[in-house]
Amino acid sequence: MIAFFKTIIYIPLYNILILILNISWIDAGLAAVILTILVKVVLYPLSKKAVVTQAKMKEKEGELAAIKEKYKNKQEQAAKIMEFYKTNKINPFSSILTILIQIPVIFSLYFIFFKSGLPTVDTSLLYSFIKIPESVSMVFLGFIDVSQKSIVLALLAAVTSYWQMHLATPNIKGSTSLMSDKPDFAKMMGKQMKYTMPFIVFFISWKISAIIALYWFVSNLMTIIQESYIRKQITKGNL
Repeated sequence: MIAFFKTIIYIPLYNILILILNISWIDAGLAAVILTILVKVVLYPLSKKAVVTQAKMKEKEGELAAIKEKYKNKQEQAAKIMEFYKTNKINPFSSILTILIQIPVIFSLYFIFFKSGLPTVDTSLLYSFIKIPESVSMVFLGFIDVSQKSIVLALLAAVTSYWQMHLATPNIKGSTSLMSDKPDFAKMMGKQMKYTMPFIVFFISWKISAIIALYWFVSNLMTIIQESYIRKQITKGNL
């Protein structure tokens, strides 16, 4: 399975990175930015579908809670919930599926920068028609060496991680579910992750190298822009 994903995702992405680096004025940091943006643009239809599904489920949260409160029998409850999803044209599994499809791509992109070995190029991964760059500059925009640690980029990665998670989990009030005095563990976990994940992102991106922090920052920023746009379109009734 790992070999399969390496062949269809990791190696093609690595070749695109080297292809970008063949442009003389592009440094490793700028190439990382371009590749990350390209991947996020390609994955946009999947991200859009996931956000729209999440928004619909959030909108119907009260009605779902009422069904769970009314039907205590688990089998009957499950049947009523699936009937509710069908009536409201919500596919609760589409969000999970789209996320699962994106995971191999996102992890491949991460490992490309984590194990790129730049400025050295791994020629064993290159297609025959991809040229090896004459030289690879590791200085992003002329002032940040992305092969070294950068606390500034690590902080930007952490801040945008918090911002992204805040946007993805809006209006978390309290730790109890609607119409129930039982704790809503999904909301509790979401709230905890919103505050702990940025610290993890900061530590990892600062500990490894600036190129990882740059990738995380650009990826988070693209996600924020895309989700904000999608949610605005939902509010206007265009989706």
